[in-house]
Amino acid sequence: MSNPAAAPVPPPAADPTFTPPSLGRRFGALVIDWVLCLLASNFFADPVRDGWAPVLVLIVEYGFFLGLFAQTPGMWITRIRCLAWADGGRIGLVRALLRGLLLALVVPALLMDEHRRGLHDRLTGSVIAAAPR
Repeated sequence: MSNPAAAPVPPPAADPTFTPPSLGRRFGALVIDWVLCLLASNFFADPVRDGWAPVLVLIVEYGFFLGLFAQTPGMWITRIRCLAWADGGRIGLVRALLRGLLLALVVPALLMDEHRRGLHDRLTGSVIAAAPR
C-alpha cells in the first residue's frame, strides 16, 4: 500500500492543476523584503539620499536567499517560495541574482502570464509557488 502524501510532486510546468499564490501574498513578501533592505542599507549608506543602496541590497538578498533556500525572509513569512519552472528545484545563485536584477526594474514584474509568472520569472525559468506547511 503506497502513501499518497509521499508521492513525488510534479514540477509546476508539468502540473495542470498548478495554482499560483495570490498577488497579495507576493506583494506582502516584497514589502517585507523591501523594509529589511531599507534597514540593512542603513549600515553602509543613507537610503533616503542614496536610492541605489536598498535596491542593491534587494538584488543581493534575492540572489542569496532564492539561490540557496528558494525563499527570501518575506517569502518565508508569507509561505511562498521560488522554484524552477521546469523541474521544481532551486533556481541557483546566478538565476536568482538575475531575477533580483530584473525585479528591481519593476516593469518585468507587471507583465504576467496565466500562471502569474512575470517577465522576470519567465526569463529566469522560475515560478512562485505555495510553500509546504
